[in-house]
Amino acid sequence: MFNDYSLTWWGLALILATLIAQSLIAAFVKAKQPGAIPGKYPESSHESFVFRANRCIANSMENTTIMLATIFAALFIQVSDTWLGVYTMTYAVARLFHMVLYYAIATEKNPSPRSYFYLIGLICNIALLVLIVTTLLK
Repeated sequence: MFNDYSLTWWGLALILATLIAQSLIAAFVKAKQPGAIPGKYPESSHESFVFRANRCIANSMENTTIMLATIFAALFIQVSDTWLGVYTMTYAVARLFHMVLYYAIATEKNPSPRSYFYLIGLICNIALLVLIVTTLLK
C-alpha cells in the first residue's frame, strides 16, 4: 500500500512541512514584536506581516483539517492511487503558493492572488470527495 500511494505520502509530507513552517514563522515574528503578548494581535490589517503570518497558519489549519480527513478516508477505502496522489500533491503545492503569496502581498483586496490557490485546494478537496463517493458506489 505504501508504494502504491507514494505520491500521496509525499504530498502529505509537504502539507505537514508547510504547516510546521507556517507555525514557526508565525510564532517567531510574533515573539520578536516589542511587548508581545501571546494571543493578542493589536495589528488587524494585512499591512502587518505579524497579522498575515497569523492569518496564514489559521487559514491553513481551517482548510487542511478537512483535506486531511478526506485524504485519510480515501486511503482507508483505497481509491485510485493515481488520482489520490494527484489531488493530494496539487493541494500541497497550492497551499505552498498560498502561503508564499500571503507573506509577500499585503492586500485587503478580495479576491487577492492567494485566493486562486485557495480555490485550487478547495477544488482538489471536492474532487477527492467525489472520487470517494464514486468508489463507494462501485
